[in-house]
Amino acid sequence: MIDLIIKEFTYNPAEPLIFSSGLFLFLFLGFSLVYAMLQHRLTARLLFVTAFSYYFYYKSSGLYFGLLALVTLSDYILAAGIGGWRKRHPDGRYNFVSLLLLALSIVIDLSLLGYFKYTNFFGEIWAQLIGGNFQPQDIFLPVGISFFTFQSLSYTIDVYRGELKPLGSLLDYAFYVSFFPQLVAGPIVRARDFAPQIRRPLQVTDEMFARGVFFIAIGLFKKAVISDYISLNFVDRIFDNPSLYSGLENLLGIYGYAMQIYCDFSGYSDMAIGIALLLGFHFPMNFRSPYASESITDFWRRWHISLSSWIRDYIYISLGGNRKGRVRTYVNLIVTMLLGGLWHGASLNFVFWGGIHGVALAVHKFVRKHVFGHGRRYTSGGVRQDYTSKGLRRIGATVLTFHFVCLAWVFFRNSTFAGSLTMLSRIITDFHAELLPQVLAGYPWVFGIMLFGYVTHYLPESIDRLCITVLRKGTVITSAIVLSFVIFLVIQTKSSTIQPFIYFQF
Repeated sequence: MIDLIIKEFTYNPAEPLIFSSGLFLFLFLGFSLVYAMLQHRLTARLLFVTAFSYYFYYKSSGLYFGLLALVTLSDYILAAGIGGWRKRHPDGRYNFVSLLLLALSIVIDLSLLGYFKYTNFFGEIWAQLIGGNFQPQDIFLPVGISFFTFQSLSYTIDVYRGELKPLGSLLDYAFYVSFFPQLVAGPIVRARDFAPQIRRPLQVTDEMFARGVFFIAIGLFKKAVISDYISLNFVDRIFDNPSLYSGLENLLGIYGYAMQIYCDFSGYSDMAIGIALLLGFHFPMNFRSPYASESITDFWRRWHISLSSWIRDYIYISLGGNRKGRVRTYVNLIVTMLLGGLWHGASLNFVFWGGIHGVALAVHKFVRKHVFGHGRRYTSGGVRQDYTSKGLRRIGATVLTFHFVCLAWVFFRNSTFAGSLTMLSRIITDFHAELLPQVLAGYPWVFGIMLFGYVTHYLPESIDRLCITVLRKGTVITSAIVLSFVIFLVIQTKSSTIQPFIYFQF
């Protein structure tokens, strides 16, 4: 018994603590009981949740939880310095001191991110430039380092811009940065949205409880039933050896990966949002049916919303946004997406993936405005509205956008350009459409689940609201039955090994 307890409190890289694991569900039950007992003891509750969050991160990355503490402490101190200096000099005198403190925050955070994530990448490029030999270093990538560094950076930048006052307590800031539901894979939550909730009286309304249960159930189903099943039983096989399969199978593998990565990542976000709601906190939505987008611009307003809005506010706008003329706007879009691709991984494939998205955004912006003349419109209340297609034109635009996104996923998923080009070559030169009945018959459950995923993806949001209303009008027993049923499905379909979330590597 003691050995079992020690095992559960010891880091094991082969068994990370993830939302879809039985261990987490068991621990969260005990966590919730203690959390409820601390309802009226704010400081003790903040300490308890912060300690659990560090344990959660330790189970994912071992002793690298020290990096989380380092980022938290340094940015808290630097933001306090920035805020204090701005308060003493409201007229803007000696603003270079605040800028220096902000630069120090950026250097610390990006240096950590750069070392762990990009040392081998840039080292290999440099060796190729000088004609030398490069031996990759054995560097462990801490889980979620990109998420908590970006989240912490947004805090110091907002304080520097005067959009946020520094938090008055290190505990509050540590609680914000380490809050376990979104710690390792987002959504990226801004301090301006989260900080006001920290010291509010703890309250979980019937609506919050119903929404929380719904998002946890739907997220768990997306990840453990749809994403993991189609990945292990079809998608991975195609991407691992594309030359062994026909063009039709490669195309179906790409469609499968599009659904896999959506269900994997949005499933995590849904569970994070649901868990936060059960703890009395609100997170912004991170996905809104992205494959229903009618343009690539629309896609990035629906996919990983917290990241796309982050790079818009802190990179695109900082580069000048659309304020420096037409050509500069297009350049800013492309550069921003190139950096967004590099954020996803230290690989030229990711850079290429970001680059083609950036080019597509620039082309769409140009065509929309200068070819079709679809500029922005404003309502009587001054709310900005973009032109939207209707009818068959909208369906055509949605299909075109979806297939462009799928084309880009080929380079995102493959580790080499050669693998990506092989897949595309098989689709173009060796398609064999006549194999469709045979392929469908060979993988009936895979394509049945994949079809279910796509059909439900395109259902209107009113269906979600209806499900939440039913849960809200029911009892706790109703919610327990729903969760039990989803867990039963997970048990029936899960593999023998833990399948980490895709975005853990970013």
